[in-house]
Amino acid sequence: MDDTMSQVSTTSADKIIADLYPRKFGTAGRIWTLVLLVICAIGAYAYYRQLRYGLEVTAMRDYASWGIYISNFVFFVAISLVGSLITAILRLSNARWSTPLTRIAEIIAVSAIVFASIIIIVDMGRPERFMNIFLHLRIQSPIIWDVVVISTYFVISLLLLYLPLLPDLQILTTDPEKNSGFQNKLYRLLGSFWRGTQEQLRICNRSIYILCITIIPVAFTIHTVTSWLFATTFRPGWDSTNFGAYFISGAFLVGGGAVLVAMYLFRRSYHLENYITTDLFDKMGKIVVMLALLYLYFNVNEYLVPAFKMKKPEEIHLHELFAGKYALIFWFAILVGMIFPLIMLLFRKGREPFPAFVAGVMVVVGAWFKRYLIVTPTLLHPFLPITDVPESYRRYFPSWEEWAITMGSLAGALLIITFFARLFPIIPIYETVTERSETHENL
Repeated sequence: MDDTMSQVSTTSADKIIADLYPRKFGTAGRIWTLVLLVICAIGAYAYYRQLRYGLEVTAMRDYASWGIYISNFVFFVAISLVGSLITAILRLSNARWSTPLTRIAEIIAVSAIVFASIIIIVDMGRPERFMNIFLHLRIQSPIIWDVVVISTYFVISLLLLYLPLLPDLQILTTDPEKNSGFQNKLYRLLGSFWRGTQEQLRICNRSIYILCITIIPVAFTIHTVTSWLFATTFRPGWDSTNFGAYFISGAFLVGGGAVLVAMYLFRRSYHLENYITTDLFDKMGKIVVMLALLYLYFNVNEYLVPAFKMKKPEEIHLHELFAGKYALIFWFAILVGMIFPLIMLLFRKGREPFPAFVAGVMVVVGAWFKRYLIVTPTLLHPFLPITDVPESYRRYFPSWEEWAITMGSLAGALLIITFFARLFPIIPIYETVTERSETHENL
């Protein structure tokens, strides 16, 4: 590793290290962290109330037995697929321009998959019964396969986050005075076996390559199996062979939108204009356009075919979405979450940093509401008419406990990303130095 560093001028390498070195929180960073901690604390209190009083504190009843917890679970699983899109697919295609994005994508993926696992346990009401999945598993159930693929995806994502970090840990330990005592201990613990020899680098790069190949089918499987939780029923709105591809295309879109948001925020917060360049926004914006067009195609398929056949249960469901009580949310998700960002990013001006950031926010927010629409309206349109039940059973609007837990989970995912950026370089130092060295040699 020292040989590679020496190929770049000392001044250039030192500047890259200084630019990308983890930094202490400023006033804005402390306020941001405090706000997230407060939201998490409120969510924790709401979950305490749910544990104490049961799922009665939620608005979920016999018919709407799934609510925003499951919507949030599907959203987290979707956004986690960005790790395989950026880290695996672009690495394997040798797209060197994506290097500044790989670690951002992986920490988004890891934080999302952590809270996808947590929120599904929250939805159970009795978390101790989670072990029954393993004690009394049914191999033919999509639920057990969902647990398996989520666990597998989490492990691979964690390794893809950790292995490229090893050379950076060695760089971070060379100047202990820049770090706190806790940081120095953490860096030495995580990189205790790393010496930076050519053999270690070869093994590390080979391992990353194998993991990149492995994670792609796992990523496709994770959201396909999640879609099967819905598609293996006969309910209108879920009974579709299109669901697997529909979920995957939507997942890649929301993941791409999340990366655009993170790119802009890290660029502004850490002054990384020389690394997260305007050209990078342009390239990522084009990818999001392609993903939005793909997702739009599957949306047309998802609604056009049932509308053409117009079976009675499907007719009621589609009417509620297009012109009924869910119409406002539906058109918000379609227009704000897909059409408007697509139009913005089609133009070069729209792929500049701030417009791309706005488009990314629209995609992410629209995607959350889209997952809500996938889950709730279908449950309130069963095959048998809803009769002789309290009025509250006929509708669903989340209680404050559900909103608090949901917002707490979103804040928790952001907190993981925030603490990671405080402790570790959000852009790979060693890979950046190496690539600029190779570029310098080729000139």
